[in-house]
Amino acid sequence: MVKHIVMWRLKESAHGNTAEVNARLIKEKLEGLRSRISGLVSIEVGIDFSRTGSSADVVLYSEFVDRNALEGYQSHPEHEAMKPFIGDAASERRLVDYE
Repeated sequence: MVKHIVMWRLKESAHGNTAEVNARLIKEKLEGLRSRISGLVSIEVGIDFSRTGSSADVVLYSEFVDRNALEGYQSHPEHEAMKPFIGDAASERRLVDYE
C-alpha cells in the first residue's frame, strides 16, 4: 500500500475567489476522483481550521494499491485537468509518498 499526502498553502485570492472558496473547490475536485481511478483505494481532503502560521490550508491523504497505481493517478486525464486550477491557487506545495 502506498500513501500519497500533499499539503498546500493557498494564495489569499486566485481565480477571482478567496482562499477559503478555493479550498472548498479543491476538496470537491479531488474527492470527485473517488472510484474513478484504477488503484486508488481511498482519498480524503481536509481543510485546516487552525489557521496558524505553520498550517497548510488543504491536505490530501490518499492510498494506492502500489507505486504503479500512484503513477497512473499522476498522469490520469481527470487528475491532469485539475492541476492548473490547484497550481494557480497555491502558493506552496509539499508532499510525501511512502509505503
